[in-house]
Amino acid sequence: MSKEVELIMPKMGESIAEATILKWLKKEGDSIEIDDTVLEIATDKVDSEVPSPISGVLAKMLFKEGDVVPVGKAVALITVAGAGGAAASSNGTAPAATKTGAAPAAVASSTGTQPVAAPSTVDMSGERTRFYSPLVMNIAKSENIGMAELEAIPGTGKDNRVTKKDILDYLEVRKEVPYVPAAPAETAAAAPTTGPRSVSSQTGTSDQPAKTYSVDVPVYPGDEIVEMDRMRKMIADHMVMSKHVSPHVTSFVEADVTNIVKWRESVKTAFEKREGEKITFTPIFIEAVVKAIKDFPGINVSVSGDKIIKRKAINIGMAAAMPNGNLIVPVIKNADTKNLVGLTKEVNDLANRARTNALKPDDIQGAGFTLTNVGTFGNLMGTPIIPQPQVAILAVGAIKKKPVVMETQYGDIIAVRHMMFLSLSYDHRVVDGMLGGSFLRKVADYLEAFDAKREY
Repeated sequence: MSKEVELIMPKMGESIAEATILKWLKKEGDSIEIDDTVLEIATDKVDSEVPSPISGVLAKMLFKEGDVVPVGKAVALITVAGAGGAAASSNGTAPAATKTGAAPAAVASSTGTQPVAAPSTVDMSGERTRFYSPLVMNIAKSENIGMAELEAIPGTGKDNRVTKKDILDYLEVRKEVPYVPAAPAETAAAAPTTGPRSVSSQTGTSDQPAKTYSVDVPVYPGDEIVEMDRMRKMIADHMVMSKHVSPHVTSFVEADVTNIVKWRESVKTAFEKREGEKITFTPIFIEAVVKAIKDFPGINVSVSGDKIIKRKAINIGMAAAMPNGNLIVPVIKNADTKNLVGLTKEVNDLANRARTNALKPDDIQGAGFTLTNVGTFGNLMGTPIIPQPQVAILAVGAIKKKPVVMETQYGDIIAVRHMMFLSLSYDHRVVDGMLGGSFLRKVADYLEAFDAKREY
């Protein structure tokens, strides 16, 4: 006797409410073994594979490639021979997948699945400009959030969609600042298709929407037109959105990192032999950033409307290169609780998994501050764009030898030192020049005060 079970869209992280089906790797009628990859999916954070937790035959694909599917919804039906005792555990959840980097898929009996209840007690009849997952809709229903109010919530998901985290963060603000419907605005005259078009600011704090402009780009003989990949489109959207949301200011300092360079050179062989890890400059920079954040916690905040959210955890994002040339920002959680060895191990692990596309959704969530190393490309300095909803990002440049005037007890001398520029881009809504400049100077001070004789 056989029965059908549902292959469920797996949960890809705490704030991930939906995923896009990129590619079906099996077709209807194919035999499937345990851990066989059935489909590839993408969230607004990472791409991943969905393996089958059971053996059987793919009976039916319930969605097409390109469809956006809420977490917890069935994506396929799998026919299982026999009683199906091995198909799921006694509590109805599937065994964890063993394939590295793959998300475990859940299964459920096709006869026991409960449909998601549609909101019925609040007004959800207004016009929608974006997709809302059943999870978000259920939360809106339970909190008496109507469609007009839901449409006003800034979304950080794909295509500005509202994620679970977005709506829960909004509810915290809503406790103190009740929602007041906006007064109807006058209808603007239609703009010509070749002129500027309006897009709404992601913060919802401005009375005037941000504007973007379309440009007619000529294509000449011999030119090649290349379609942006999905991640590049997401990066582009996020960068434009960040510039609309945050008034960017960038400050610069130059730091003498000679002690760091000499110390690393003297210990790197012994460090690798003892710890099994290569020590780079990145964990040393992160250590200095963490110390400076403790001195200036106003850098470790986010802005929600007219409220400032002070982050308790010190989570540091580090920009890392991916095989396709794009950058991704894995996060070192609770960086203030780790020593230099611990930071080194985590930096290397995240960088290695970024290069092999093995990062998990939780690996790239929760950053309160980001560090990017433009020196990797031989650049002296940069003016990075703030990754929302953070309020600052630090860029470190290439380390260069140069003659420097140094003060000594015997007078000024000229010496060859290892120098590095640091640049901090910050959100001028909440970080003024004094805070931004002082924080940046403090990071440089910690780097310059590095003990060249320290133990690791």
